[in-house]
Amino acid sequence: MIDDTRAKRNVAVLVAAQAFLGSQITMIFVIGGLAGQQLSPNVCLATLPISMIVFGSMTTAPWLSPLMQKHGRRAGFLVGALGGLIGAIICAYALSISNFWVFLIGSYLTGIYMSSQGFFRFAATDTASEAFRPKAISYVMAGGLISAIIGPQLVSILSSGADATVMRFFPVYLAAMALNVIGMGLFFLLDIPKPPVPSVDAPKGRSLWQLLTTPRIAVAVICGMVAYALMNLVMTSTPLAVVGCGFQVADASNIVTGHVLAMFAPSFFTGHLIARFGVEKIVGVGMAILAVAGVVALQGVELGNFYIALILLGLGWNFGFIGATTMLAGAHEPHERGRMQGLNDLLVFGGVTFASLASGGLMNCSGGDAATGWAAVNMAMIPFLALAGGSLIWLVMRPKDA
Repeated sequence: MIDDTRAKRNVAVLVAAQAFLGSQITMIFVIGGLAGQQLSPNVCLATLPISMIVFGSMTTAPWLSPLMQKHGRRAGFLVGALGGLIGAIICAYALSISNFWVFLIGSYLTGIYMSSQGFFRFAATDTASEAFRPKAISYVMAGGLISAIIGPQLVSILSSGADATVMRFFPVYLAAMALNVIGMGLFFLLDIPKPPVPSVDAPKGRSLWQLLTTPRIAVAVICGMVAYALMNLVMTSTPLAVVGCGFQVADASNIVTGHVLAMFAPSFFTGHLIARFGVEKIVGVGMAILAVAGVVALQGVELGNFYIALILLGLGWNFGFIGATTMLAGAHEPHERGRMQGLNDLLVFGGVTFASLASGGLMNCSGGDAATGWAAVNMAMIPFLALAGGSLIWLVMRPKDA
């Protein structure tokens, strides 16, 4: 019997970190586009602050992963929380002086935290047995349930006053500062040993090109990119679409709460489903659910449509992204971990950056009203779902020994 006691303790710490520190991301994703819309010189740039967060995450991953490989997970996670703290301070200052460009700088630094949060799921597997690994990933992702409640509801409480200026979002960034400060203490409870320094004759592992051209890794990366990018594409535009269609910021917050709950609630059993039915089937189901979310969104712009579409979007992301992460975690060797995980998150968040940039343009600049823009956002999902579905079918149908 393999003792997973230490792994379970680490999972508990990472669940708490995902829950409390992760709340800042749900908070900022609710208000980022709305604040950008008021600050930006061009309405087409409204979602650029969210794009900068994702771009910050993308450009951080290639150096943060090797840093953790050398100095340990705790060091990397503390760097991430520090980035989130400084980013929140700068964003709050930008709101006080109504400066869009300073706001973008703070958003970029927030991306350092977002990048470190992306490694929580990998850290959960560092001390876990092979049997516990998919469950460990699922449990850590389930920590997002608490962030789904805390984040958007804090936005509703802190920005619900009569003030219609961009300063109504100032208290939200104060809350983000507090979450980063409090959350830093959690990482001192982690018990993940630093990776051993490789000896001169230690295996170097495959090159980045060899890793990317390994069929299982390639499909895992593609499916992870598509699941995360499409979720971000639609979620980034949701507050703009909801408010643009005549509803309130509180409605947008509640819809995002439902969405994030759907993102993380299934995590309690996603690992069990993967273990029982196989990772390829679960990823495929995730892609199918994302497609259904787009169909529902295209049926109308009533509150019910927004709720159902965003809940399905969260559920599809959960199956697709956790499945892709599990597939990737089992497709490389431990000494390849730092390079492969950093490269994976570079590619995944590169796709998410592109999606968040496209989201604002599609939403605000592809038609005469919010409903037309919302339809354009959801139609844009089609080719990427076809790519992910096709790659998954190819992997399943190829000879096992090829």
